[in-house]
Amino acid sequence: MDLSGYPKTKRLKDKTIIILRPLVMEDKDELLRFYKNLPEQDRMFLKYDVLKEENIQKRIAHINCSEELPIITLIKNSIVGDATLYKATYGWSRHIGEIRVVVAREYQKKGLGTLLAKELVDQAVNMGIDKITAEIAEEQFSAIKAFSKLGFVQEAILKDFVMDLKGAKHNLIIMSNDIGQLWKKMEDLLMDWLPSHEH
Repeated sequence: MDLSGYPKTKRLKDKTIIILRPLVMEDKDELLRFYKNLPEQDRMFLKYDVLKEENIQKRIAHINCSEELPIITLIKNSIVGDATLYKATYGWSRHIGEIRVVVAREYQKKGLGTLLAKELVDQAVNMGIDKITAEIAEEQFSAIKAFSKLGFVQEAILKDFVMDLKGAKHNLIIMSNDIGQLWKKMEDLLMDWLPSHEH
């Protein structure tokens, strides 16, 4: 994938200036701080223990740019968003990408999640991905609502498929969207709040 366009400067709905760029090893401490500052309910269904420094270090050290693209959002050198696009390089699902987006609580209603999703979709187009999926625990109502707003539809419910930090089991919802439809939907959403000179 072509990363020559990074870092990128963007603006949120409230005119806050943000920087988007790929995650690098030097971000380890700041990424750990970001996750430690997340409320427990926002960390409840993450796929690994983000509060352990060794897990953060292992994640960054094993990034394979042909299979994943982790993008962080910075405001004054502080990470406020972490988003990743995953893609298989071989096999019957190599045309499908998965996105995961985590946003600091204070920026969850300022358009950052949508902006990060659009950034990953743009990269997915460049990588030849046809369909985007997202896995969401059934109780993550705000995430389900956000993805539905972007045009994602529910493909399946897997019963008792995920276990939270306290050991309770939850249903997993798999949502998906064809990339062309998703790109158009996000363009329409972003046009609603971008400053006129950026249209």
